[in-house]
Amino acid sequence: MTSSILAAMPSKTSLAVILGGLCLVAFSPAMVAQLEISDAKKAEVANRKPLRIIRDRYALFSAVAVDAERNEVVLQDENMFRTLIYDRTTNTPPNAALSEPKRIIGGSKTHLELNCGVYIDPKTGNIFAVNNDTEDHLVVFDRQAKGDVEPTWMLHTPHGAFGIAVDEPAGEMIFTIQHSNAVVAFPKTAKDDDPPTWLLQGDRTLLADPHGIALDNKRELLFVTNFGSTATPRADKGGIIRYNRTKFKPGSKQYWPLDPGQMVPGSGRNLPASITVYDKKARGDAAPLRVITGPHTQLDWAEGLFVDEARGELYVANDAGGSLLVFSTEASGDAVPIRILKGPHTLLHYPSSVFIDFKNDEMWIANFGNHTTTVYKRGASGDTAPIRQIRSAPTGTPAPALANARIGYDTKREQILAPN
Repeated sequence: MTSSILAAMPSKTSLAVILGGLCLVAFSPAMVAQLEISDAKKAEVANRKPLRIIRDRYALFSAVAVDAERNEVVLQDENMFRTLIYDRTTNTPPNAALSEPKRIIGGSKTHLELNCGVYIDPKTGNIFAVNNDTEDHLVVFDRQAKGDVEPTWMLHTPHGAFGIAVDEPAGEMIFTIQHSNAVVAFPKTAKDDDPPTWLLQGDRTLLADPHGIALDNKRELLFVTNFGSTATPRADKGGIIRYNRTKFKPGSKQYWPLDPGQMVPGSGRNLPASITVYDKKARGDAAPLRVITGPHTQLDWAEGLFVDEARGELYVANDAGGSLLVFSTEASGDAVPIRILKGPHTLLHYPSSVFIDFKNDEMWIANFGNHTTTVYKRGASGDTAPIRQIRSAPTGTPAPALANARIGYDTKREQILAPN
């Protein structure tokens, strides 16, 4: 209709008519010709070479897990959407450019995108990889998988899944759902569109942009790290879904969390960074048993968690704080860590994941800010250097740490802005 109106206008017409809030703008034929873009022009623009590229050509490690029985370490590369498998004893020499993995899983068939969580099945060695933001699936690979291969199976997860903990005695997988401020569980064998088995979500839970998650089966506790941003969920009684990134409508599957489109308008707020501690049997809008939060905790965008049940210790990869914090599993309130690993000799830089290898008495930390995964003795503290490191780039290579970036441009300062 618009084009027929434009064609009927006189050649020198330039008129805007406003009717009930609707603005109809008429252009001359010459102006219309300028607005029309030919298929050839579209193809030319689509194939235009960039003037320059800002990218990282090397792996950035977002998560780590050790398969001590098979003497391997599995690392998630969130930069290039890959899973990398190395020998556990790999140690990149200072003068080497990098260490090559023994196997790489990556490519369009793998469905790996912004992969930020990893779990290794202790019996089979299967690799469970959690995707965040752009690929709403858990993907599971056989331990010998390599190359651009289809997952052994996939599970559709709520949008924004981040951390994973597996309760082996109960046969359950438990995920943090970042944007929905929720924790949701599935059977460990769940695949395709299988439904969740239980859910934690609501204001009383104090879940606020949850990331890391860990289980303490000895004490029957669940620990979750929270960045702090949250909003009040509500059921959408009018049936209007303003923002729904999943193919499932709220209420169509039991225990499927409400997403950001079902939050009360104006209820958004920022809570202090925290670790919320729940009874393992907590469900629904259940309040935490305890909350670890406050300036003495040094929590600053804490991500990965790991529990040492025997020693009663909680390990925390403190991303923005550039540190590894260790708390008692009984810690509460503004607790002081019992150990802190931090300083230039540690090589920690945006640590995002921590794993304790009990068999070899080692602590592994994935660093998202400097192309390294660093290894320490389990009780390391202070400004202690790693005993080994796996490096994916030459020493000192800058890490832009771009992940799911949005682009803006500051015309005054002539700067490109890339929030992640």
